[in-house]
Amino acid sequence: MKTRIALLALLATAMLPAGFSRAGETKPAENLPELVNTALANNPDLKSSEARWTMFKNRIAQAGSLDDPMLMLKIQNGVVNDPLNFSKEAMTGKVIGLSQQIPFWGKRGLKEEMAQKDAESYRWQVEERKLELARMVKETWYEIYFTDKSLEIVDKNIHILDDFITIAETRYSVGQGTQQDVFKSQVERSKLLDMRISLEQQRTSLEAALNALLARPAETPVGKIPDFEIRPVTLSAESLRKTANDNRPMIKSLKALIDKGEAGRKLARKESYPDFNVSMEYMQRDPAMGSDGADMYSLGVTFNLPLRRERRHAMVAEANSATNMAGQDLNSLKNSIDAGISDLIAKLDKRRKLANLYKSGIIPQADQSLESAIIGYKVGKVDFLTLLDSRTTLFNYERDYYESLAEYQIRMAQLEAMVGVELSNK
Repeated sequence: MKTRIALLALLATAMLPAGFSRAGETKPAENLPELVNTALANNPDLKSSEARWTMFKNRIAQAGSLDDPMLMLKIQNGVVNDPLNFSKEAMTGKVIGLSQQIPFWGKRGLKEEMAQKDAESYRWQVEERKLELARMVKETWYEIYFTDKSLEIVDKNIHILDDFITIAETRYSVGQGTQQDVFKSQVERSKLLDMRISLEQQRTSLEAALNALLARPAETPVGKIPDFEIRPVTLSAESLRKTANDNRPMIKSLKALIDKGEAGRKLARKESYPDFNVSMEYMQRDPAMGSDGADMYSLGVTFNLPLRRERRHAMVAEANSATNMAGQDLNSLKNSIDAGISDLIAKLDKRRKLANLYKSGIIPQADQSLESAIIGYKVGKVDFLTLLDSRTTLFNYERDYYESLAEYQIRMAQLEAMVGVELSNK
C-alpha cells in the first residue's frame, strides 16, 4: 500500500511541469497605454466608424450646392418639309439656352447645416467608439491580470499540498497519521491541477480577445502584467456628472442630432415657399421672306406652386419627431449616466475597502492560521481537515484580494468611459 501511495504522489508530481510550463515562458512585460494606442490605431471597427464619418462629412458640400445648370440646344419653328433649310421661314431659328434651379432663400443653408450636424454626430460617435475600445482593452487586460495571479496562487498551493503530502506520508509511516490524510491531500492537489487547466484555457481565450481588439494575430503572446496600486476617485458624483456632460462624446452626438432636427424643422417650414427656375435663351435667325432675320432672345422665371399643404405639414411633423426623438435619447442617456456613476462609485468603494482589508488584515491572519495549523498537525494537535480548511481559506482570500484589485480597475475603466475622460490623475 505504501508503494501505491508513493506511485500516486510521483504521478501527480510528474503532471506539474506541463502545467507550469506556460507560467515559465518568458514574454516581455506589457504596457497598457501602448496597447490602447495600438487598438486605436489598428482596430477595424474603429476605422469603419471613421470612414463613415468621412462619408457623411463629404455630404456637406453636396447639400449646400446648387443643382447643375441646364444647357438647351434646339431648332425652333423649323419647316417640316424642308427641315434643314433655316432661311425658308422667317420664324425659324437656332436656339441656345441656359437655365438654373434656385431654391428659395435660406433652403440651401439649412440643408448644409443639416448635413453638417449629421456629420458632426458621426464624428462624436467615432470618439465614443474610441472610449468603448479603450474600455474593452482595459477590461481584458485586468481580467488577464487576475487570471495570472490566480495561476500563481494555484501554483503556490500545489507546492503547499506537496508539503502536506510529505508530512502526511511521514506521519502515516510512523503510525501517527492515517492513510486517509494522504489520499485527501492528493485529491486536493488534483483539484488544483484541474483548476489550473481551466485557468490556462481562460488566459488563452482572453489573449485572443485582446489580440482581436488590437487587430493582431490571435496567437500573439501577451506578456506579464505588472502589479499596480489602486487609487481612489477623488471627484464627487456631482463633479463626475458635470464632467460627463462636458466631455461624453455620445452626449455631443445627440446634441448634434437635436440641432439637425431643428434645422430640418426650419427647412420643412420653408417648403411652403416656392423654388425658382431662371432661364435665358438666344435664338439666331437667317434672313427669309423679306425679313432681315434679326436674332432674338428670351428671359424667363418659373416657380412651383406649393399647394400640397398636407405633404408639407407631414414634413414639419417628421422634423419635429426627429428632434423629439433625439431629445428623449439624450435625456435617457443622461439618466443612465447619473445612475451609472452612482453605481460605479459604490462598487469602486466596496472593492477598494475589500482590497485594503484583505491586504492589511485578513490575508496575514489567514497565513498565520495556516502556519499554526501546519505546526499543530505535525505534533498531532490539529487534525488534517483543519489543516486543509486553513489552506483553502488562505487560498480563497488571496484570490479574492486580486479579484478586488482587478475588479476595481475594471470598474474604473467603465467609469472613465462613462464620463469621457481619464480619471487616473483626478
